[in-house]
Amino acid sequence: MQSKLNTPSFVIAGLASAFLFGAATPASKALLGGIQPQALAGLLYLGAALGVLPVVIRERTFRWPWQAGQATFLLLTGAIVLGGIIGPLLLLLGLRAASSGSVSLWLNLEFVATVILGHYVFREHLSPRGWIAAGGTLIAAVLLAGDEGSGGILPVILIASGCLCWGFDNHFTALIDGISPAQTTLCKGVVAGAFNLLIGGAVAGGAGRPVLILVALLVGAVSYGISIKLYVTSAQGLGATRSQMVFSSAPFFALLLSVTVLGEAFTGIQAVAAVIIVISLIVLFSEKHAHVHRHNSILHQHRHRHDGGHHDHEHDGLGPTVSHLHWHEHNSEEHVHEHWPDLHHRHGHGDDDEGRSSKE
Repeated sequence: MQSKLNTPSFVIAGLASAFLFGAATPASKALLGGIQPQALAGLLYLGAALGVLPVVIRERTFRWPWQAGQATFLLLTGAIVLGGIIGPLLLLLGLRAASSGSVSLWLNLEFVATVILGHYVFREHLSPRGWIAAGGTLIAAVLLAGDEGSGGILPVILIASGCLCWGFDNHFTALIDGISPAQTTLCKGVVAGAFNLLIGGAVAGGAGRPVLILVALLVGAVSYGISIKLYVTSAQGLGATRSQMVFSSAPFFALLLSVTVLGEAFTGIQAVAAVIIVISLIVLFSEKHAHVHRHNSILHQHRHRHDGGHHDHEHDGLGPTVSHLHWHEHNSEEHVHEHWPDLHHRHGHGDDDEGRSSKE
């Protein structure tokens, strides 16, 4: 059971998503000249909420988080606090003290944090290739810290801490199945945006000039909100793994924009770090993981199609390749196929797992 690359349009959607998200770094760097970091974080997240609001309205499946069960409410709360409040603040503090080009590549530490947390905390399988990729990304971050000089130590610590928060955020969000991804983004945008804006405005005595506020909201709507919508479109056509491979180009779009728009220098160390990161991602996504595994019966909600092997319920007039969202139930079953630790594959990989065999 493998997702097929059906059409180049899904690749274009993924690249557009990565480009828009990457553009947030140099845009935020420019806005920090007139907006306090925490206030800017609030405006960006409120903009994200505005960006996904039309998607939520079209879904017509809105539920308040506390109506979706205790697990969903707690996971969403953790995602908002770590990913929507603390993480963005640490990023903007680090961005204020370092070049946006280096920060763009440091953001790949989010991948390292996500991988390590997945293995040690969230029981996701990590192969030797995964460790090699994580190590390569960490080496690239160290090189970039040295390229910033002695003043680069504090920024990289701030960025790394923010990426750790987003690592938890990624796993919390991945486990949420009581509300849709768009609703998750809307809730995070409204709550985290309002909190950051209130605190930032109180500290700075205001959020900034009206024109800068409008620009920040626009950046949030486009680089966060619309970017997420395009990413989902890409994932529907390419599958989560391939779409994430395409989206991994975001930091390099950010670096390119930092050089061309902000006029920052492109150093030899940044070039070496970029090559190391590209090689690390290639190593990671060349992994193939397959073994006999069992699915327990579960009732949940997420966007899905009927051509992936896990959704065999029927809808009148709905083809197998049409993506849609609703509550549905999975029966218990056992099978073997290549997979990643998505909502349907959160099983362990101990030596005593019955019937386990894998290939890498």
